Amino acid sequence: MATTAERAQRRAGRRRTWTAFLAATLAIVGGFVAVGEARVVGDAIEQRNLAAFYDQPAGALNGAPGTVIRSEELVGVPFDARAWRVMYRTTDLRGEPVVSTGIVVTPLGPAPAGGRTVLSWGHPTTGAAVECAPSRSFDPYALIEGMRLLLDRGYTITATDYVGMGTDGPDSYLVGDTGGNAVLDAVRAAQHLPAAHASDRVVLWGHSQGGQAVLFAAQRAPEYAPELAIEGVAVAAPAADLTALLSDHINDISGVTIGSYAFAAYAQVYADRGATIESILTPGAQKILPQMNELCLLANIGRLHEIGDPVVGHFVTADPAKVQPWAGILQENSAGGVSFSAPLFVAQGLDDTLVVPTATEDLVAQEQAIGIDVEFHPISGADHGTIAYLALPSLMAWLDAHHL
Repeated sequence: MATTAERAQRRAGRRRTWTAFLAATLAIVGGFVAVGEARVVGDAIEQRNLAAFYDQPAGALNGAPGTVIRSEELVGVPFDARAWRVMYRTTDLRGEPVVSTGIVVTPLGPAPAGGRTVLSWGHPTTGAAVECAPSRSFDPYALIEGMRLLLDRGYTITATDYVGMGTDGPDSYLVGDTGGNAVLDAVRAAQHLPAAHASDRVVLWGHSQGGQAVLFAAQRAPEYAPELAIEGVAVAAPAADLTALLSDHINDISGVTIGSYAFAAYAQVYADRGATIESILTPGAQKILPQMNELCLLANIGRLHEIGDPVVGHFVTADPAKVQPWAGILQENSAGGVSFSAPLFVAQGLDDTLVVPTATEDLVAQEQAIGIDVEFHPISGADHGTIAYLALPSLMAWLDAHHL
């Protein structure tokens, strides 16, 4: 039987162990808090002269697609990573030079031989105005879904803002070729930053609008960027079939919001084909269009609904899927039906009421019919906003299975 002194000694030992454990835990938590605070302080510092970065210098359009016009290293960065804001050259659907912006993030530490695989991210709809670009937001990493997991896998991440956001350029909302080019040229831009260690190996990942953009990137890569090896393509609730998307929602507030962004873009891009606002929108819808397009989605959902609600049910003069040139434009900007060699991961929330499950099921069937290796993950309880996050465990397993 232990003596009183021995029992006291053991208790003291246990207290020292717990004290050490608690100190270590607090140190770890404190470290994370310090990193988080440093990132917030860095983000605040970066906002001070933000607008100046996005002013295009003379000669901004003169150069090859993917070349960097300007870059700046960011101060508020994710843990164990470096990051840059970039302005780079790309092209629109007609091959004309345009400018895009975005960010590049890479893990600290030595890169593998040959450089890091690049994960090019396509973000979901944030709006259409210049100020709605994710790279201009207080936390430019917030919408990169799965960023921490992807950095821990060793990827260099590129995240385009798309053309017409961030800096001056033609509106490109749901313009598939322009969006796909911006996704691919973001990879090339990362390759011009030596410290990003970006290789030619590429994985594409996008959500909603970004799903459409990365599908177009995969389709266009063999011709547009043949030096890039697209090794995997992943999408969550992609806005792939625009005909179905607008037809499903043209008489609700989602259709008014998406349509306000899309019809404004298409009227600008396809003006030579007679795609005028007056040919598709009612007078009431035309009146609210400027207000809708100046508001960013995530910060102004209530205000967008307030402006858009009065025209729900009488937003368009005809079903755009049934009248030209709109029917042709929607079809041209719908993804799918063009084969590519990379495997495809598709996630869909079964509670999604925007991109409805049947639309994504049709995309999967279409892609499988033309020989694409598709892995489909319908997820119960996931809606349009949560699907990309809830798909991350399955996405990581898919990446492992394909050695990506």
